[in-house]
Amino acid sequence: MSLQKTIINLLLKLPDPILVSMAGGKPVVRDGRTLDARFQFIAHSVTKRGPPPELTKEFARQGTEILTMLFGGPLESGVSCQDRTLELEGRSIPARSYRPSNQNPLAPLLVFYHFGGGVVGSLETCHALCSILAKTIGCPVLSVDYRLAPEHPWPAGLNDAIDSYLWARDHAQEFGAPAGVAAVGGDSMGGNFSAIIAQEMQRRELPQPFLQLLIYPATTILETEGSMQTCADAYPLTADIMAWFMANYLPNATLGPNLGEDLRVSPALAPSLAGLAPAIVITAGHDPLRDQGKAYAEALEAADVKVHYQCYDSLAHGFTAYTGGVPAADRACREIAAVAARAYRAMGG
Repeated sequence: MSLQKTIINLLLKLPDPILVSMAGGKPVVRDGRTLDARFQFIAHSVTKRGPPPELTKEFARQGTEILTMLFGGPLESGVSCQDRTLELEGRSIPARSYRPSNQNPLAPLLVFYHFGGGVVGSLETCHALCSILAKTIGCPVLSVDYRLAPEHPWPAGLNDAIDSYLWARDHAQEFGAPAGVAAVGGDSMGGNFSAIIAQEMQRRELPQPFLQLLIYPATTILETEGSMQTCADAYPLTADIMAWFMANYLPNATLGPNLGEDLRVSPALAPSLAGLAPAIVITAGHDPLRDQGKAYAEALEAADVKVHYQCYDSLAHGFTAYTGGVPAADRACREIAAVAARAYRAMGG
């Protein structure tokens, strides 16, 4: 694997025109947005082999881990990490904490949830990003390895996310952070969980998270228009793969045909977003989820929630796991962390 990674990294250092010529001959453009040449090359290299005979959870999980090993970045210097287990009401949840050497004792703990449609992903897929967030913000980060479907369908993973957030808030001092407060963040399904946590705290009449960091979040499974159509064939998340994720993540139809309308599945359907925590919402140009992420940011802003929204037009879904192979993805993650750091400072954290 190390030799393969070395060869790929050497190829990815080639000039953009050469990479594009090796990956179809012309730039990939969707909705007026040109895909980063390195992402185009990776997508072409992966998809030219054709789809597997049958997409299984084993194949999807193995593929995600391989791509993370090939394109993921290293742990940031000056950040220490430690694997640990959260003991919550009769179940154990694996987690990983990140502590920066420049930690600000006033900065709240950030609880982070990885991507993967509720079916794939692990602590490794967001390893580099969590260390970038910790170092740039100066806060501790707790990455949570929630249960995955189909072995543990909805709402098992979501319940892990909610309960681990409450645990982290109550144990924040163990990480050198202020007691009784925590921020939430995640990408894709992790962004879905983070948005739901903020709403769930409101429903339970509990304090809001310090901040919600929503990176290309899934906010409704009912959307079929806009980028869901124009980016339906985008790499690495296609409309077909999204449908496969949901078929595995959600219970069977015996629980009701309107499950997609449940606010613990589709937080964008909430009748009001007023009073929720300040939010940073990030989307990618080549992503079926792009438009729903933007719409959620606009709905938050319309509800007088303080929001920072940004779309990285040249990047694709999952770019946070490509910091070691795609410089534009690495820059984007550092910019996102810098925005979060400014939000922390503005709120006294």
